[in-house]
Amino acid sequence: MSRLPTVLTRLLGIDLPIVQAGMSWASSCSALPLAVSRAGGLGVVAAGPMRIADLTRVLDEMAGGTDAPWAVNLPLNRAGVDEVIELLLARKPPVLIASQGGPSRYLRRFHDAGIRCLQVVAGTVHARKSAEAGVDGLIVVGAEAGGHPPPGMVGTQVLVRAVVKAVPEVPVIASGGVADGAGLAAMLALGAGAAQFGTRFIASDEATVHPDYKAAVLGASVEDTRTVGHGLGLIRGIANSFTARMAELEQSAADLDVRRKAFHASTLRDAALGDIAEGKVEAGQSAGIIGEVLPAAEIVERIVAEYGEARDRLP
Repeated sequence: MSRLPTVLTRLLGIDLPIVQAGMSWASSCSALPLAVSRAGGLGVVAAGPMRIADLTRVLDEMAGGTDAPWAVNLPLNRAGVDEVIELLLARKPPVLIASQGGPSRYLRRFHDAGIRCLQVVAGTVHARKSAEAGVDGLIVVGAEAGGHPPPGMVGTQVLVRAVVKAVPEVPVIASGGVADGAGLAAMLALGAGAAQFGTRFIASDEATVHPDYKAAVLGASVEDTRTVGHGLGLIRGIANSFTARMAELEQSAADLDVRRKAFHASTLRDAALGDIAEGKVEAGQSAGIIGEVLPAAEIVERIVAEYGEARDRLP
């Protein structure tokens, strides 16, 4: 197996600076995270939409399926988060990735349990606060990302560089617009210790979303995503009837309650089950540079090969 050592790979005990994003429904399973971790990256279970019984089963499958490090992504604003926290402290995943809330809620207890803790941030202020709290690393999400891009819509290249300069003592994982080895090389050149790949792994055999969702990713150009839900929990997704309706409401300055009703009438689960017209087909701009669905392990291998090619092109 190839190894690309960085400060981040050494921190987490992984071979490659490749992190599979925790994506609700797509990686709310063991198949995709196991494949990525076995290939040398960091596979991530998305705990956000999972019931306790399902999460318990998946955590056991992860622990029994690999000796390599893996992670759980936990949105701190999800319903029943305290019960999930207790489950994770009992099962002790090697790495916790927390989002949608600050480190004070979880950090001390997870550190006491020997769990590495990474915090998702979208700006330098939050990055500094998280660093001061004592997180082990940061995942910096730029505007190109699918799912929930930063409200300020700062691009990944600028945001990663700003955070690296603001908190040079904390390892950074760059996320947003990265889909291949050239993107990985670019993020490492900016000072990140790894890159996070989300949309690229939606287009994997193991991602547990409907084939039509994967086909929508493959069919999208770099211009075919939209950001909607301003003031309601901004998302980036592939343009469809839902995004068109939301954009019309936003452009017409419709009442907030009207926009909220329309926004919440559509869900990511709808898309994951195959409704790509009315569901939230969350994906990043990198969908436009993804050409085929592949096994996750092959995706990892290709990223490593492409990284080498990109490195060799540099003067």
